[in-house]
Amino acid sequence: MEVLRPQLIRIGGRIYRKNPIQEQTYQHDEEDEDFYQGFTECAEEPCDGYEVVQTQQGFQCTVKAPSLLYKHIVGKRGDTRKKLEVETKTSISIPKPGQEGEIVISGQHRSGVISARTRIDVLLLTFRRKQPFTHFLAFFLNEVEVQERFLKFQEEVLEKCSMDHGVDSTIFQNPKKLHLTIGMLVLLSEQEIQQTCEMLQQCKEEFIELQELVDRVLERFQASGLIVKEWNSVKLHATVMNTLFRKDPNAEGRYNLYTADGKYIFKERESFDGRNILKLFENFYFGTLKLNSIHISQRFTVDSFGNYASCGQIDFS
Repeated sequence: MEVLRPQLIRIGGRIYRKNPIQEQTYQHDEEDEDFYQGFTECAEEPCDGYEVVQTQQGFQCTVKAPSLLYKHIVGKRGDTRKKLEVETKTSISIPKPGQEGEIVISGQHRSGVISARTRIDVLLLTFRRKQPFTHFLAFFLNEVEVQERFLKFQEEVLEKCSMDHGVDSTIFQNPKKLHLTIGMLVLLSEQEIQQTCEMLQQCKEEFIELQELVDRVLERFQASGLIVKEWNSVKLHATVMNTLFRKDPNAEGRYNLYTADGKYIFKERESFDGRNILKLFENFYFGTLKLNSIHISQRFTVDSFGNYASCGQIDFS
């Protein structure tokens, strides 16, 4: 920014100087060692619920984890694994990068094996939360009536509110991608996608009412670690307008925060004035449809119908 000619923004009759925002970059590999130093104290109390088998050499426990997260257990130059092994008096075997398999923890003492397993679980959970969302659970709203009503809504909004700040055709959702979101997922392997399908099937067999169904689905996936807990109850919603669509029609809301390597993304967004839209269209009728299935949808994909590609689903009828 040039000091004598800063960028100016006019808001409500006042003029403000816009300061530049420094882009933040997160390098996980370089942070692993510092992170490990900070989490050991909170992981000292081992969980006794792990399955530990006795072998001729002592005890052994296995950990299932996607290969994408192995590097965080190994650490820079192998330092994290070495520190784990020394402090818990265990040996930790990790598959090579790109190979799926199990992390195997071996040791002469059961307590040491459990301690190592507890610490590895903390590492896996922490770095899983830093991964960008890959999929989401949703009800598709791709019935013809709903799409036609949505286009009518867009037409009327642009007709009546186009003079309001920031309101134009670029911020409306693609009608073929309308959906009700249940929760965002981080699925890092085909095994986790299969696990998601199996968990959905269990939920279908146990729950009937819609709100109970989506709330229990959320609880199950939060407990599995595939969904990060943000809310205690699902507030079903469909995004119809979003300023991220203005520059990128494939953008997907507030979840565009990090790249795959952990780099923070800052996207400058132009707001819009939605007061008149809320006033004029608060009771707009978008149509009626039956919610017959929950889909595991993959982000940044399109199927032959223009909707998100589905990796799996459960049907209710």
